[in-house]
Amino acid sequence: MSQTKTASPQVPERSPSTTRNVLVIVALVWTVQLVALMAALSGIAQADVAIHFRTTEIAWFTLMTLLTGTFFLPFAVKAAALFGKKKVLLVATGLGFVGDLIAAVATDYRTLLIGRGIAGVYAATAPLAYAITRDVFPRRWVGLASGILAGGVGLVAFGGPFLSGWLLDDYGFRGVLWFMAISTAVSFILVAAFVPESPVREAGGRMDWLGGILLGGGITALVYAVGQGSHWGWGSGTFAAWVAVALIALIAFVLVERRVAEPLFPPAMTRRRSVWTVLLATSIAAGSLSAVGVVIQLLILMPNIPNVSEGLGWSGTHNAIVTSPISAMIIVAAVGTGFLARRMDARILLGTGSALTVLGYGIGTQLHHSAGEIVGMGLIAGTGTGMVMAIVPIMIIEVVTPEEQALANGAQTLGQGVAQIVVSQLAFVVMAQHGAIMHGTQFYLDTGFTNGLWLVVGCCAVGTLLVLLIPRSKRLDEAEVGQAA
Repeated sequence: MSQTKTASPQVPERSPSTTRNVLVIVALVWTVQLVALMAALSGIAQADVAIHFRTTEIAWFTLMTLLTGTFFLPFAVKAAALFGKKKVLLVATGLGFVGDLIAAVATDYRTLLIGRGIAGVYAATAPLAYAITRDVFPRRWVGLASGILAGGVGLVAFGGPFLSGWLLDDYGFRGVLWFMAISTAVSFILVAAFVPESPVREAGGRMDWLGGILLGGGITALVYAVGQGSHWGWGSGTFAAWVAVALIALIAFVLVERRVAEPLFPPAMTRRRSVWTVLLATSIAAGSLSAVGVVIQLLILMPNIPNVSEGLGWSGTHNAIVTSPISAMIIVAAVGTGFLARRMDARILLGTGSALTVLGYGIGTQLHHSAGEIVGMGLIAGTGTGMVMAIVPIMIIEVVTPEEQALANGAQTLGQGVAQIVVSQLAFVVMAQHGAIMHGTQFYLDTGFTNGLWLVVGCCAVGTLLVLLIPRSKRLDEAEVGQAA
């Protein structure tokens, strides 16, 4: 295998200034949370998009970005190790802007999905930004910076509904799509101006093209099969064929990775119990939480039509006002978790956060018909969400070396993306069992929303139980960080 190189062991006399650190955090927060903001805005806009384009395939409006992001992620994290994280960040952001621009000007649903697919490459920026956090900050900044990056989910959840409400109410879904394009352009400028290049990379390495195609292709085939399963029939030959192709590709990927000199995800890393258990638990827990927005946003924003649709029918602005306390709890919990991670076992924080999401959304399966019930559900689940999102990148730091950081973050994001796609698509399938199609648009009854929430609760519960598999590891204060500092 290729040798790795890091920054010179000589320690500079002065660490980067506080101002410089803050500017780097601002740039990385914008980059990371733009991924979450795109998902939030997409979720809020999807009802209007479905009605405008008269499609029953609205699931792909959100899933298309996840699908392409999942396929390109292995290549992105390997390229970051070879050529530098900042360079790959800029390439992914540039492609994201191109995709957002195509989606904003699209006049038919197919073109819109093509744009969304290209924009999905931007998803690779999140794991790379978290990896850079470890590389460029001194130790005392790492936990705080990671907590702030994750806490930005709450900031997005707080400001996103107000923003999208204003955009939807005044400019329609086109306003949302144009905002995405402009925000991606700003992300490119911030990264180029303020984020330093990480010195942690592989020396003289090569891209594992075959492994990447097998992994990305296998996962893409599996996700596509799940997405189309309700149309083909879960027992149909077409569904079985796509699943078989996916499994063959993934098995071939494992065999190839054992033989190539420079695999995408080194077996020596992924075989360690401390690593694979963290990847598994965090992927299921965080992926399930990402999928819950599919159910909640449709519940809140779909209209109320007797015997056809039993959504709450709120405007975007009303949704923002009601859910703002929930978003505030996500921010507080995430930043607080960043501080606590230096003193507490991360497994406790992940398990507690995941259990709170099970409790909150479990209550929501029965109580989701008024503003008060939505807030009550969300305050509990929001606290758990903030804890889970904040502790995930910190747990990765605790179990891998600096040279493995980008690859491990990429593997976690890949697993989380797959979990999100599968759970989201299954939620659509479950909800559609109790709904109706009118004027080409799929609507859902209350039983459908209830069953969709139960599905998410079950998946979050699985994530909670998987925490028990994780062995004790070193705390954040004991991890090797600050390579560029």
